[in-house]
Amino acid sequence: MNCNEIHEQLVDVAGGVETPLEVQNHLHGCTACTQALEQMRKTMTLLDEWQAPEPSPYFDVRLQARLREEQRKGAASWLDWFRKPALGFAAVLLIAAGVGLYEYNETPNRPGTPVSPVQISRGTAVGDLQFLDKNSDILQDFDALDELDGTVENAPEMN
Repeated sequence: MNCNEIHEQLVDVAGGVETPLEVQNHLHGCTACTQALEQMRKTMTLLDEWQAPEPSPYFDVRLQARLREEQRKGAASWLDWFRKPALGFAAVLLIAAGVGLYEYNETPNRPGTPVSPVQISRGTAVGDLQFLDKNSDILQDFDALDELDGTVENAPEMN
């Protein structure tokens, strides 16, 4: 037998189980395995001397109270399992709707208005001409309002 096979059986040998003849012969010839067996026996002796500490006198009472609390929580646990993903999904949906509305409001071309191939900003000569062209009906109505009040020369001056 080799040392690896002996190491697998050392716990049984140290525990007092009957030792096979092959293991005894190997232990007489191998000092490393003999030292490992002695260390195992010392460890077993220390474990036999060890005393488990006594539990607190109120341990059982506290354990039973904790078990009752957990059983009460168990009834609502399926709702918690459902609620967290549902709230997360609702938050994502609200954010997506907000971004969509923001992008919709930021687009310069609303449905029903013609799309120009080039968007030119107002304040430039071409942009001002495009504005006057698009809003010519409204601007003509302002001229009609001025005619109702009289001529522009008779209008009071604004300061």
